[in-house]
Amino acid sequence: MVQEHTIPPATTAAPPGTADIAAFKAQLSAAREALFARFDRGEPVTELVRRWSNDIDAIISATWRRFMPDGSEAAVVAVGGYGREELHPNSDIDLLILVGEGQAAYLGEAIGALVIFLWDLGLEIGHSVRTVDECRHEAADDITIVTNLLEARLIDGDAPLFECMRAAVGPDSIWPSEAFFAAKREEQRKRRQKYGDTAYNLEPNIKENPGGLRDIQMIAWVTKRHFGADSLHQLVEQGFLTETEYLALCEGQALLWRIRFALHRLTRRREDRLLFDYQRTLANEFGFTDQGDNLAVEQFMQQYYRAVMELNRLNEMLMQLFQEAILLHDQIGPPEPVNKRFQVRSGYLEVTHPQVFARSPFALLEIFLVLQQRPELLGVRARTIRLIREYRHRIDDDFREDVRARSLFMEILRQPRGVTAALRRMNSYGVLAAYVPAFANIVGRMQYDLFHVYTVDEHTLRLLRNLRRFTIPEHNGEFPLCSAIAQRVPKQELLYLAGLFHDIAKGRSGDHSLLGAREAWDFCQLHYLSEYDSRLVAWLVEHHLLMSMTAQRKDIADPVVIQAFAEQVSDLNRLDYLYLLTVADSRATNPKRWNSWKDALLRDLYHAARRALMRGLDNPQAQDDLIEQKQREAMRLLALEGIDADDCRDLWSRFGMDFFTPSSPEEIAWQTQRILVTAPDQLPLVVIRPLASRGCTEVFLFSRDEKNLFVRITALLDQRALNIMDARITTTDDGFAVNAFQVLGPDHCPIDQGDDTEALRESLLAALRRGDGQQPVVNRRLPRQHRHFPVETRVSFSEDTRNQRTMMRLSTLDRPGLLAEIGSVFEACDIRLQSAKIATVGAEVDDVFFISTQDGAPITCETALTCLRKAIHERLESSAEKRS
Repeated sequence: MVQEHTIPPATTAAPPGTADIAAFKAQLSAAREALFARFDRGEPVTELVRRWSNDIDAIISATWRRFMPDGSEAAVVAVGGYGREELHPNSDIDLLILVGEGQAAYLGEAIGALVIFLWDLGLEIGHSVRTVDECRHEAADDITIVTNLLEARLIDGDAPLFECMRAAVGPDSIWPSEAFFAAKREEQRKRRQKYGDTAYNLEPNIKENPGGLRDIQMIAWVTKRHFGADSLHQLVEQGFLTETEYLALCEGQALLWRIRFALHRLTRRREDRLLFDYQRTLANEFGFTDQGDNLAVEQFMQQYYRAVMELNRLNEMLMQLFQEAILLHDQIGPPEPVNKRFQVRSGYLEVTHPQVFARSPFALLEIFLVLQQRPELLGVRARTIRLIREYRHRIDDDFREDVRARSLFMEILRQPRGVTAALRRMNSYGVLAAYVPAFANIVGRMQYDLFHVYTVDEHTLRLLRNLRRFTIPEHNGEFPLCSAIAQRVPKQELLYLAGLFHDIAKGRSGDHSLLGAREAWDFCQLHYLSEYDSRLVAWLVEHHLLMSMTAQRKDIADPVVIQAFAEQVSDLNRLDYLYLLTVADSRATNPKRWNSWKDALLRDLYHAARRALMRGLDNPQAQDDLIEQKQREAMRLLALEGIDADDCRDLWSRFGMDFFTPSSPEEIAWQTQRILVTAPDQLPLVVIRPLASRGCTEVFLFSRDEKNLFVRITALLDQRALNIMDARITTTDDGFAVNAFQVLGPDHCPIDQGDDTEALRESLLAALRRGDGQQPVVNRRLPRQHRHFPVETRVSFSEDTRNQRTMMRLSTLDRPGLLAEIGSVFEACDIRLQSAKIATVGAEVDDVFFISTQDGAPITCETALTCLRKAIHERLESSAEKRS
C-alpha cells in the first residue's frame, strides 16, 4: 500500500518570501509567452511541447534543490505525458516523489513545502510519494500505475534510486509483455465504447476519442514495453510500419498536438474537448476561411476528422500486428486457400501473394465480397490492409468501367449478410471513396449544427446499417412496420443505393438532393440497372426529405395535404422505399432526437398516403366525408361506454370543425367522454395520459376561455422542460377552451405516469383556477451549445382558404419559453391560435402555427400580417437581450 503522508508546512528550509515566488512566476510567465510566440511563428509543436517540459523541469529542479536536504535519498520523477516530454501549456504536471525506505517521515516537511510552493506558482501539480517497494506493489495491481511509471523520467535527485525503481516495475518483474498488451487492449476497448466507438462526434475529445492522442500513446506504450523502444520509428525498423505510415502517424499526432496546444492557450486551462465554443475561433487561427457554402469551421473539422480516421486505421493495423507478435508469438498457423487470390490464416483473410492487387486490381473489391461470404472470418490481415491502401490508386476510370468491378460492387450490395460491415471497411480503407469519387468529398465532412451529430460519411453508413436491420428477421421487433415492408420490397439493393447517394452532394453549391439524384442516376446506369430502377433510385435521392418535411411541417390530418403528398409519390412501391429511407435517415441523423413521436408521425403519414394511393389519386377524400366517418366511429366507441348519443351531439354542436379534423375517432371519443362526465362545478378539467398511438403523452385541458390561457399553459410546461410536439386549441361557441398538448419529457420520451405527472396536473389546475392572467416565469437557461449558432428569425405567412385560416411559419433559435412568447404576441395582436406543429432541428425551431381572426377567418390584411411579423421580431429580440 502507498503510505498516506500528512505533510506539514516546511521547516527544514527558510520559507520562500513573496519576492521569491514573484521571481519564479515571472520566469514561468516569460517562458509561457515565449512559447506562444514560437507557436504563432509556426514552429513545430513537437519542439514546443518538449521545450515547455524542459522549462518546467528547470523550475522543479530549482525548487527541489532549494527545499530538499543535501544528500537526500529521494528523487523527483516526471510521469505520464510530462514524463514523455509532451507537456502542453496547461497540462497537469504529474510527479512521482520517490523516497528511500524509512525516508518518508524524515522528508515529509520538505516535500510538503515543495508541493505547496509549486502550487503557489500556479502549476497544476498531481503527485504521489512512494518507495520503490510501494511502486512495485501498486503497479503490479494497477495497469494505469504501471503505464505511468513506464514513462518515468528523472528530473532531479537520487539517480540510483530511480534506476532501482525502473528495474522493479520492468517487464521482467511485473506485467510481462503479453499481460500488459492484453490489459491495455481491453482498456482501449472500454474507452472506445464509452465514446460511442466513433471519432465523429460533434464535440470530440481529441485525447480520448477513437483515433485520438490516447490511441497514439497506446502504440507508444506497447512499443516501449515489448521492444524497449523510446521512439516510434523503431516500429519501422521492426517491420511493423512502413516509412510512409510512420510519417502519417507523426503528421496526425502533430495536428492533434497543435489543436490541443491552441485549445490550452485559448481556454487558459487543460481542455481536450473540441467544443462548439472554440471551433470557429480555432478554424480562423488555423487559417481557414469561408468559401461559399463551405464554412471555415467545417473545413477545419474535416481536416481533424480525416486525420483521426487515418490514425484510427493505423491503430487498428498495429494492434493486430502486435497481437500476432506478442500474444501469438508470430505463430499464425498454416494458410487455408479460398481462391487463387485469397487465403485465410488464423481467422483473418489475406492475399496469397503481395502482387495480387497489382495483377488483379478487381480483387480490391472482391476481398469485401469474400468477407461477406465467409462470416466466420475475423477481418483482414494487417499486411493485406496495407496492400489495399498501397494499391487503391489502381481504382481509376478504367477500373470503374471494368464489368468485373461493376458486377462485384452490385454483388456486395445484394448479399444476404455483411453489407454494412463491407461498406464500413471499404470506407475505412479508402476504397469506397476511390470507387465512388463523389463520396470522397463527404468523408470527414461535418455540418456545423446541432441536428447532424455525425460527419456525412458516418451518417450515411449508419443510415445503411438502419436499412439493413429492417431486412433481418431477428430485428423485426425493433420497427415492425419497417421490417414488414423491407422484407417485401422487390430489390433491397436499390434501397441501399438510395441511402449511399442521398447526401453525397453535401458541401457543394446547389441543392444537394438534385445534385445527388444526378450522381445516383449516372451510377445506376453505369452498373447496368434498368431505366425503371435507375429512375426509382434517383427519385428517392431527390425526394429523400419529402416525407419528413411533410410530416413535421404540414397538417397531415388534412386530406388535401395527404392527397398532395400521395400525388408526389405516385405509387405504392415508391411509398414503401421512401418510408424506409426516411425512418433510417431520421434515426441516423441524431439518434437522441429520434423518438416515438416522430415514429408515429411518419407511420401515420405512410398509412394515410397508402390509403389514398389504393383509393386512387383521381378519387380524393373530401374533408366533410372524413369528419363524418370520424364522428360515426367516435359515437360507436362512446356508446360502448354508455354515453348518450344526444349528449354527444349537443356537445359537438358547440365545437367547430377544428376539433375533429386533427384527431382520430379514439381521441375524439376519449375527450368527449372526459368532458361529459365532468360536472360544471368540477371545472377546470386537466387530464394527463399516455397516448401510445402518437408516441407521446397528452395533456388535455377543458376550461373557461381566458386571457393568456395558452401562454400560461405553455410556460408551465416549459418550466418543467417538457417538449411540446403538437398543440390543438379549440374554442367553443359558448366560451370554453379545449386545449390538447402532445408532449415528450426532457429525454424525448413519453412522460412516466406517477408523482411527476400528478404534480404537473396540480400546477396546471392552480394556474387555471387563479384566473389572473399572470404568466409563469420560465427561468431555464439557454443551453450552452445553442449560443454558438446564430439563427436569423424568419416569419412567413400563407393562406389556407379552404380551412379558413392562415399558416404562419416561424424559424428562429430554440430557447426556453419560446411558445409562451409567441402566444403573448398572438394575445396582444388579437389573433386566434387554432393549432401548432412544433419541429426542432438542432438549435433551430421550424414551427408552424395555424391562426385566424377572432371570428375564425383567415388574416388577409397585409398591414395586419406586417404588424404581427414586427411584433414577433421585437418580442424575441427583447427576450434574447434579457437572457444575455
